Formats: sequence, structure tokens, C-alpha cells
Amino acid sequence: MARRIDVTGTGGVRLAAWEFGDPPKTDPAKEHDRMPGVLLLHGLMGRASHWASTARWLSERHRAVALDQRGHGRSAQPAQAAFTREAYVDDVEAALEQLDLAPAVVIGHAMGALTAWQLAAKRPDLVRGVIICDMRASALGSASQREWADWFKAWPVPFATLADVRKWFGEDDPWVERPNPARGEFYAEVMREYEDGWRPVFEPDQMLASRETWVYDAHWEELAQVQCPALVVRGLDGELGRAEAQEMVRVLPRGEYAEVADAGHLVHYDQPEGWRAAIEPFLEAVRSDAGRL
Repeated sequence: MARRIDVTGTGGVRLAAWEFGDPPKTDPAKEHDRMPGVLLLHGLMGRASHWASTARWLSERHRAVALDQRGHGRSAQPAQAAFTREAYVDDVEAALEQLDLAPAVVIGHAMGALTAWQLAAKRPDLVRGVIICDMRASALGSASQREWADWFKAWPVPFATLADVRKWFGEDDPWVERPNPARGEFYAEVMREYEDGWRPVFEPDQMLASRETWVYDAHWEELAQVQCPALVVRGLDGELGRAEAQEMVRVLPRGEYAEVADAGHLVHYDQPEGWRAAIEPFLEAVRSDAGRL
């Protein structure tokens, strides 16, 4: 099952959170019986449902909740809302407190991973552990932002059918080096049917505005401030190179490293079993450490 929980982000922005799996059956009077919380954060253009398969196996031993971040999924897209780094981090801070998940393990993919480690640096009391999936700490620069703007313009929207969505993003997109059905499915998940065809559920201009607040800067300083256990995960064919990933592990005070074979940037979509094998030992170690406190 999936249960929607509405929370309020900074500036009053309405956010949708989704709990996958049955709510934990514990005695609220026994604090030690509480299932450890896990909050899952999607990347730019993503949505909470991208975490459904991960959240369902997590729910066997954790209370797992995925958040639609501002401008994404079923959360609000107010035209005047802030799409700054601070707003994204403050939203997650508010969500953890309103959902009563803290201290939680925060799992983030791409932009969601940056939010996770920035939150851990800002509010260590709310974060028990961090999993960073395929997100770089280095600055990407203005050329990268221009490439993304051009890429959005190249989308042949509206798509006539969802099959066309899957084919374009999985095969025809110039950014695709070889056919990737998982990528097609990933983007089909963020489309909605309108009268003239299928369009993204987000506003591309808001995505570019969100991205603009972090692509020009490096984020090593905040990474070094993360005091909780942290796992850096990369797909072998992803955007985070091995050398940079290992440097991130070195900078993190309690960093660990894992990689997933035959996976690109969308690690949890490309290789769900490999993704689970990479993160489950870390989660169990964090859970065991918390149980000894």
C-alpha cells in the first residue's frame, strides 16, 4: 500500500509525502520499539514514486517515507516559491519533524543526495545516517546549465502516448548512449496526460531554477561537516566518477564507498537488486548502532 501524508514546507509550500508498506505496528509507549525512520529524496525531475520498490523492502525493518520535493510530483508548484538550496533543505527539515521520523537515515539520489548531506551538516540531530547516490560534490559550471536548458528544449512534447515517452527517453534522446529501458520507465513516471498529449508533471523552468542554485558551486565544505555515517554509492556508468567518489569518502568523517555494476546515473532503477545489495549492509550497521545507544 501507499499512504499519502501532507506536510508543510518552508514558506507554507504544501508537500506530499508517501509511506510505502503498512505503517509499523509498535507500542508508542515503548520508545525502543519504534522502527528506525528512513526518508527518501528523489533527484531533479524525480518524484517519490521512483522510490516505491526501495521503500517497500525497507518497510520490512524501517518506517520508510518518500517525499515529493517542492515543484515535483504531487507537491505544490507555486510560481513565486523559492527554489533555493536553503528552501529544499528547510523543507526536508520540516518534513522529518512533522512526520516524526527523526533521527532518520536520509537516502538521496542526485540533487536529493546533496539536500541530504546539507541537512546532515546543518541539523545533525535529525540525521542518523546518509546515503549519497550518484551526486557530485564538485562544481559543474555554466556549460552544464546551458546543456540542460538546450536539452529541455529538445524534448518533443507533447508526447502522443506513454510508449512514445519510453522510446524517446530510452532510445532516441541524444543523451542516451545505448538503449536503456529503465530510463524510459523513469521518465514515463513523471508524465501526465493532458488534452494534447503527455507532458511532464513539473515545470522545466522551475527545474532549471532549482539546478542553478547548486551547479556553479562546489559542496566539499558541507560534506566535511557531516558527522554521521555516510555511504557514497555510484553506478559504474553514472555521472559520479570513481576518483571523485573516493575523494568524497575521504572527506566525509565517517564515509564508506559502494558501487553498482551495469548501472548508470539512475542506479536504483537500472539495477534494483544491485542497489539493495550495496546499501542494505550500511543500513543494518546504522540500525544496529542506534539499537546500542
